Amino acid sequence: MAKKFLGCVAIIIVLFLVGAILLAMFSREASEFVFVPSTEFEEQEALETNAYRDLDLWYSHPQKAGEDPARFQPDWSDEGRGLPSPAEPAPEEFAVFFVHPTSYLDTSNWNAPFGDAQAEQVAQTYVRGMASPFNQASEIWAPRYRQATFGAFLTDKPEGQRAIAAAYSDVAKAYDHFIAEVGPETPIVLVGHSQGALHLSRLLQEKVAGAPEADRLVAAYAVGWPLSLSHDLPVLGVEACAGPASIGCVISWSSFAEPADPSDVLETYAASIGLDGQPRGDSAILCSNPLTGSAGGAGDAELNLGTLVPNSELATGKLVAAAVPARCDERGLLLIGDPPELGPYVLPGNNYHVYDIPLFWANTRADVARRVDAWHQAR
Repeated sequence: MAKKFLGCVAIIIVLFLVGAILLAMFSREASEFVFVPSTEFEEQEALETNAYRDLDLWYSHPQKAGEDPARFQPDWSDEGRGLPSPAEPAPEEFAVFFVHPTSYLDTSNWNAPFGDAQAEQVAQTYVRGMASPFNQASEIWAPRYRQATFGAFLTDKPEGQRAIAAAYSDVAKAYDHFIAEVGPETPIVLVGHSQGALHLSRLLQEKVAGAPEADRLVAAYAVGWPLSLSHDLPVLGVEACAGPASIGCVISWSSFAEPADPSDVLETYAASIGLDGQPRGDSAILCSNPLTGSAGGAGDAELNLGTLVPNSELATGKLVAAAVPARCDERGLLLIGDPPELGPYVLPGNNYHVYDIPLFWANTRADVARRVDAWHQAR
């Protein structure tokens, strides 16, 4: 299982490395030429209301335990710092809804069609590597959806926003099905990375805020997508998680080694429109520290319970304790010190975007268990 996982990770990282290098080398016009579809936008036929009853529309589902990529377990050793074995269930039940990041780079469509072989393989690997820290959950739900292609995020064309909206429509239907099927007393954890975090933020705004489910929200992990403290959080209806036992709140970080060059990321962020309809500009970005469970601050590497690290051949992987520290800087970025040796596939600017969650695999696992326990104690 580990060999299969890490082999697929290599595919993912290479794809994004190639894309990032091209973006760094060429002008915006050239990058749009490479990644942005030149085809006309094709409206996605709306899924039926009950479409997500179909198990084939889920990567992870309570009824797919034997083939569920989110149930992946890395090699566990003493370096895991005495945490419970990954095979052990959490002391209390909870359900996870996970939205995977972009795995479709094709320019032939603005939205990934269901069944695209390469996008499916990469998406399953994302679920395997990024949802697995949450697999103490009694239920994990990770939907397939007609994601926006990578190029949709590189253009000002209206087709890009239409593609993102179409992708969200699928995610929203999947979420509705998730809520309808999960027990009414079961606490929920929402997780998304990159494009998945973008869709998750809209879910919080439109589906969670003010709804009965808000009382069941343990936490929302919107990782790898910057959230503005002034233009996004007030609209989400949930506050940032202030401390390690905070519940009903949101957690977000974007990882950079030092020296960090986030200029491209920050430029795109500044020009983007917040959930309140206003440009985000230079507004402060939410930075949660996964080593401390708090908003802002710093944590020494000794607090890192385990980073998921592949070997040089990508044939296996293990959890390595104390691999990286983490501190939130004044820009709202999470800095992890000297570049760790996770492979030669880091994005330009020392951007560890692909590794946001694996960098803190064991801490994320401990964090969600702690918050679930706090949620149950509060009831």
